[in-house]
Amino acid sequence: MIFSLLLSIHVVISLLVILAVLIQSGKGAGFAGVFGGGSGDALFSAPSGSMFIRKVTTGLAVAFFVSSLLLTIMGARRGGHTVTQHLSFPSAPVAEANPAAPDLPAPADSQGAPAAKN
Repeated sequence: MIFSLLLSIHVVISLLVILAVLIQSGKGAGFAGVFGGGSGDALFSAPSGSMFIRKVTTGLAVAFFVSSLLLTIMGARRGGHTVTQHLSFPSAPVAEANPAAPDLPAPADSQGAPAAKN
């Protein structure tokens, strides 16, 4: 019950972080520039508008990290399984422990002639 509630809050926070980042604009670019015809703070005409959005974004980012950490801890305690635990991967072919040595020519002596076999 608490896990589902926290997960729902986490999703809402995620969407709000995305929205807050898109509303912020750097030098007239971004989503806020659409409303004002290119001026960076047209959506928030007060001088403190951009500072307010920065503080909101920071608060949302902290809430996102805290909720991520809590979800991880709660998921580990309740014995949750990951998606990859249910996947079956094909096993790799087993190589021989001692493969046969390939036939190599006899090493040459110091003068370049092949060594004599015994």
